[in-house]
Amino acid sequence: MEFLFNYLEFLVKAVTVAVVIVVVFGGLSAISRRNRQSVGQLRVRKLNDFFLKLNRQLQIAVLDKTQLKKFDKERLKTQKLDKLNGSTKPRVFVLDFDGDIKASATDNLRNEITALLSMATKNDEVLLRLESGGGMVNSYGLAASQLVRIRQSGIPLTVCIDKVAASGGYMMACIGNKIISSPFAVLGSIGVVAQLPNLHRLLKKYDVDFEVLTSGEYKRTLTVFGENTDKGRHKFQQDLEVTHELFKNFVASYRPILDINQVSTGEVWLGINGLANKLVDELKTSDEYLVSRAKDADLYHLQYANKRSLRERVGMTVGASLDRFFLNWISRLTQQRF
Repeated sequence: MEFLFNYLEFLVKAVTVAVVIVVVFGGLSAISRRNRQSVGQLRVRKLNDFFLKLNRQLQIAVLDKTQLKKFDKERLKTQKLDKLNGSTKPRVFVLDFDGDIKASATDNLRNEITALLSMATKNDEVLLRLESGGGMVNSYGLAASQLVRIRQSGIPLTVCIDKVAASGGYMMACIGNKIISSPFAVLGSIGVVAQLPNLHRLLKKYDVDFEVLTSGEYKRTLTVFGENTDKGRHKFQQDLEVTHELFKNFVASYRPILDINQVSTGEVWLGINGLANKLVDELKTSDEYLVSRAKDADLYHLQYANKRSLRERVGMTVGASLDRFFLNWISRLTQQRF
């Protein structure tokens, strides 16, 4: 009898644990499905309020009560005059693009641009804070095409580069009516690169055959495991040259003041030299530009965000950490330092 009771107790515990596991995984699965089906959200923040808040905090710390009262009185007077005059400020829509090798931020950028184009006018302005070292040709081609939508709508587009806009990043930047760069931002690299290892000799050493079957003369040119030929290398180089020519023509069409042959050698420049080579129009940080525009315009920061599943969030966190680790490691080896 005691054995039976012990067995029943064990069975109840086992069933309880099983039910809990099913409920937990069922809940996570439901959340994941709901996130996949849900539409992302556009967040809008008025940057003027942010700048005023910073200024107010400093005033409270520095000014006495009499000075604060005088300042508030003058501010209210200015606001009343603006209302009486019925003056309307132009708007500046601020976007951010932090580009990885796949230009993953394009998915959010396209929705942000769709939203602002629904109400922006030619009297407004779009400001893109861009940071990217480039990446895949087709991915950055799509990202650049999203910015072309702004230009085609006749809305002034300003691109601010604080750190880096190279290769595909500069292909996006050149679409701007005006390009502003910090003095030591990395610019240019109007070139195309492709590289891959070849393990054919290693496989041959250990008597491992690797067969590549194709239909079409140039279906495969260079491969990782097969034996590469001079003919394949020549064709691969030709493809790179074609892509480079298209890249040059694209940049030249949106920035005709450039001497495209001089700057399309794959070299990079810092902001100061970039200004001399007409890669940018002005040396200034995005902060400096925004603060100056806040004096006569309403600034709205747009950020579109998708709701992601728990698994996607964990994967993105791990992937971002690995990206930062390897980029920092490569930067230590290759970048110039002060």
